[in-house]
Amino acid sequence: MSQKVLLSSKEINIILHRLACQLLENHLNFKDTVLIGLQPRGIYLAVRLAKILKEEYGVGHINLGFLDITFFRDDFRRGDKTLEANKTKIEFLVEDKKVVFVDDVLYTGRSINAALTAIQSFGRPKEVELLTLIDRRFSRHLPIQPNYRGRQVDAINGEKVKVMWEENDGEDVVYLVKT
Repeated sequence: MSQKVLLSSKEINIILHRLACQLLENHLNFKDTVLIGLQPRGIYLAVRLAKILKEEYGVGHINLGFLDITFFRDDFRRGDKTLEANKTKIEFLVEDKKVVFVDDVLYTGRSINAALTAIQSFGRPKEVELLTLIDRRFSRHLPIQPNYRGRQVDAINGEKVKVMWEENDGEDVVYLVKT
């Protein structure tokens, strides 16, 4: 198994600031917009973006939530691997709000499909957008595309994109792993 660095810590930081600026451009004061980090790995990206928007761009208040999609997945109970649920933490209604789903890697699109179903428990969004750090564009099973993307990666089936976050893994780096 070999791995190649796709994004260094510095490159991730630059991309995070670009994504924050794109969000700011489209949502200004975030009065009618909520950020929803998809569990488990999208939450690190969502928290970072909210922090940048608040501390560096002066956005006053951002509704930030975390959504667990485990029981909404179409592959739930289909494999031998036991799925472990995470916690959903959404302390606001999404009714008539612009929802921005935040996830680290967009692969087949099935997680986003599950998120679209899961978010309905919190109201009917006015609009839903998708922000992803890595877009594996040739791997889609569903017609889902990101509105905001950090980097587009052409990885073949034997390759995996591995995103490491300092808060969880001790470093910020994205690897392309060949198995």
